[in-house]
Amino acid sequence: MAPNDDDEDYGFSSGDEAELIALSQSASTKRKSSAELPPSKRIALQYQSANKALTENFGMKEFRLQQKQVISRILSGKSAAVVFPTGGGKSLCFQVPALAFAEEDELAGTRAEGEHGITLVVSPLIALMKDQTDALLRRGIKAATFDSTKSREEYLATCEMLRNGELKLLYCAPERLNNEGFIEQMKHVRGGIRLLAVDEAHCISEWGHAFRPDYLKIARFAEEICAERVICLTATATPRVATDICETFGIDESSGLFRTSTFRPNLQLLAESGVSKKELHPKLFKFLKSNPGSSIVYVTLQKDTEQLAVELRRKGFNARPFHAGMGAPEKAELQDDFMRSKDLIIVATIAFGMGIDKASIRNVIHFNIPSSLESYSQEIGRAGRDGKLSKCMFYVCGEDLHLREMFARGDLPTRAAIRGVLQEIFTPMNTSQPIGNQLQFSHYSQERDFDIRSTTLKNIYAQLELTHHLIRATTPIYSKYTWKPGPGFQSTLNSDKSPAGVAIKNHAKYGKSLYSFDMDMAVASSHLPRGDILKKLQTFHDNGDLELKPAGVMSVYKILSRLPKTAPEVEILVDVLYATFQKREEEALARTDEMLQLITAKACFSKSLAQHFGDDLLDGKTECGQCTWCTTRKAVEQRLPPPVPFNHSAWNAVLDEIEGRDDPRLLAKVAFGIGSPKISYELKLSKHGVFGSMDDHNFLDLLRAAESACSNPKTSRPKPKLAPKTTTQTKSSSSKPAGKTSKSAGRRSTPK
Repeated sequence: MAPNDDDEDYGFSSGDEAELIALSQSASTKRKSSAELPPSKRIALQYQSANKALTENFGMKEFRLQQKQVISRILSGKSAAVVFPTGGGKSLCFQVPALAFAEEDELAGTRAEGEHGITLVVSPLIALMKDQTDALLRRGIKAATFDSTKSREEYLATCEMLRNGELKLLYCAPERLNNEGFIEQMKHVRGGIRLLAVDEAHCISEWGHAFRPDYLKIARFAEEICAERVICLTATATPRVATDICETFGIDESSGLFRTSTFRPNLQLLAESGVSKKELHPKLFKFLKSNPGSSIVYVTLQKDTEQLAVELRRKGFNARPFHAGMGAPEKAELQDDFMRSKDLIIVATIAFGMGIDKASIRNVIHFNIPSSLESYSQEIGRAGRDGKLSKCMFYVCGEDLHLREMFARGDLPTRAAIRGVLQEIFTPMNTSQPIGNQLQFSHYSQERDFDIRSTTLKNIYAQLELTHHLIRATTPIYSKYTWKPGPGFQSTLNSDKSPAGVAIKNHAKYGKSLYSFDMDMAVASSHLPRGDILKKLQTFHDNGDLELKPAGVMSVYKILSRLPKTAPEVEILVDVLYATFQKREEEALARTDEMLQLITAKACFSKSLAQHFGDDLLDGKTECGQCTWCTTRKAVEQRLPPPVPFNHSAWNAVLDEIEGRDDPRLLAKVAFGIGSPKISYELKLSKHGVFGSMDDHNFLDLLRAAESACSNPKTSRPKPKLAPKTTTQTKSSSSKPAGKTSKSAGRRSTPK
């Protein structure tokens, strides 16, 4: 069955997978490990099996960096954390063991054929999983993914390989760990989970730049499926984040953490500044003309990829845009063209680059400020993997600050929004349910009802699960089913006298061209398990009797402990959650400051970047000798636009367009140009003239003006109370001396 646009990106429903669990179950057998062999023989077998996998499967003669040490630790049965720079060969650290397990078992005679188990890889992007599995399949290595792009036939074929013990590597997204059927399936994989590999492991840490709530569940998942060992891999982990990863998975940091310097001497880090992007365009054109070759130009917004690519083509460059809004075939074709070309310039959002293993990228250019030093490091790491000199140019101007602030401020919900979500979760009906019962919520509806972004809402639920231990996410289900009838469907349905067939017949309604079906009503009236009815629908689908189209994903949660029943209990949670999101907003703004400090300080760019990750330059160097600071001995000046007077006319237009005066942050976001579900779908202002009409103002000034408007709802056009010029935009933990203005507090508005 093909999910529609409302569907989650991952997984089948519980009914889909429940019938497949048996495919992966096998009789319990006692599995011997090579660890039971004498140490000398065990080490010899590990070395032999790893080298054979490296040479025969990957065509390489020797390991590099610390790959050999990591793989040796994994094969000896211990867990590891790996922090290698982008292009540093992290994937081999789990791919080689995945192949070596079977070779080692056979040499040692410790396991029978088909009992070698699998390596399960948790990876955040479907495109990245696809790239890696395609590469493995080309090498004759049996690998597969569980993701929403797979047909049911492909899914069943993967389950069959699991049952037969043929699969070596299986990739899945962290969101799949919410699927109870999948967890049960992994518990019974033939031969067990020999290794659980966690890619982009910095997403585990709340201190990291790309925290993802579902990543926090991986450690619990590892225990539930009895993974023999774990390897966590990332290119961007500060010492604090690396410690967090090790603590989460119980990895001995002194012996199990492997990291190599992020410094790459063939990357020349450069920077230039300007007041406006228009001023920087000629500098970009001149740079690309002087430095020909395959290049990536990173921008923040999708529309900018299109516009800048057009400008580059007008100047005679071979340039094309790339962004997440493009179709999968178009993106795949563009990636293939980039791999073959020697001069193609890709103007892209950060959607481009993951899984792109092109050695000869000569230039990586940031035309907008990256969100963090971690993102910057990862993106420039795609240049010069062939070891030849490659240039990394960063163009910075005051206009960028609006974009970064827009992203940082957009995720903070209001207290009222958090309270509304919690009140909907902890209704009297829900709080009266016994522990173990399940609750269902539509995230789609809650996002719009309470004006909360999807990632923020998921964060709220993750905190309730992982910090407060109140509920636990389980397998999502569909609330709506429609289907297009095939030839003879009605006669097939009429002749099916099974209870599930009768339930479908009784609750299916035909419209102009499609049948609609109320699953909840059918379950309630027939007293049949949901899985039975779903299985019958799937049988009709597989037989060609109908084309099933599920929609309306409902997130399902199991009650873990007593839920808060009183208003004061809920209010305590509101305070805790709001403080958490406030802190994350401040940290996001502070990360922008760190990025700016890298290039505006009187210091070597490369050394400062390495020190951020707890590294240093190679060979005892104190400076790289080739970055902008090292070659000019002049700090790059961040050039800010001049202050603008508060635009009362634009502000009055915003107030006139929005009748409500109960949400100051909403008013400020409309004026500043920060989108939200309510702004886009209810108020329909995301394309209105007032949206972003004051994006050259200080957000905090707009927020103060909005607070004044909301406290005086009868006064439609209040005079805003402006922030002092010396006020910083953010009080960051990276802390600057008192009274010193944050670099991201560039734009100031002044009264007329």
